[in-house]
Amino acid sequence: MIDRDVATLYGVETRDINKAVKNNPDKFPKDYVLELTDTEKNEVVENFHHLEPLKYSKTNPKAFTEKGLYMLATILKSKYATQTTLLIIETFAKIRALQQAVTSSATATGKRKNSLLKKSGELMADLLDHDLTEMESETTLELNFAVLKLKHTTKRKKE
Repeated sequence: MIDRDVATLYGVETRDINKAVKNNPDKFPKDYVLELTDTEKNEVVENFHHLEPLKYSKTNPKAFTEKGLYMLATILKSKYATQTTLLIIETFAKIRALQQAVTSSATATGKRKNSLLKKSGELMADLLDHDLTEMESETTLELNFAVLKLKHTTKRKKE
């Protein structure tokens, strides 16, 4: 995640995130946070329109890995930061479960494959549609993982 998005999640300014990294270099090894190159910054701005303001920034943004986000959570101590960290951890856990289900479904057959596809669809719908406000919704997701194409439709009703 880009430092700007991390700051938004934690309810602080981007400078506060970068200051935390600068003041704690021993907590952020190279595989925890990295600074984007000019080329990477341009690609990110081109592909993610909400990052358009970065186009004019003289400094390149930092990108946090999962480990970097966890470490940042040990530094930011507000109640809001703690709630955000819990949500981030839950999201990563769901993504891991989805990854396992998709990987397993590539080699599964029959009922097991259908069960794994259903679980994958439910996980994706939960990740993307967790604040369900409609009486009924339908989520169709199609992912192409080079060796596996997954298309699943999940119907949900408000409880």
